[in-house]
Amino acid sequence: MSKTQAKEEIIEFFSHIKHKTPEQVKKIKKLAMSHNIKLGDKRKLFCKKCLNPHKNSSISIKDGFITIVCENCGFINRWKFKKEMDFGIRYISQGDCC
Repeated sequence: MSKTQAKEEIIEFFSHIKHKTPEQVKKIKKLAMSHNIKLGDKRKLFCKKCLNPHKNSSISIKDGFITIVCENCGFINRWKFKKEMDFGIRYISQGDCC
């Protein structure tokens, strides 16, 4: 498999990350590592410890850090907050709820 094919497969994989298993995440990480492809912000879409995709995790932003607690294993994932990061989080104003 060439590097461009691997990149395409990684992009396709992360477009449907919510429906993936930890084993599939592990395979795609190995594919990226073997072709020296950086995942960048995509690595923030799954738990660093158990490799489960974040679905209903608790997310908090405080003191310049994003903290995500994994709903599966309880591991706390922390990253510095940058305005450019895109987690696929949509903000709901008070009038848009329910």
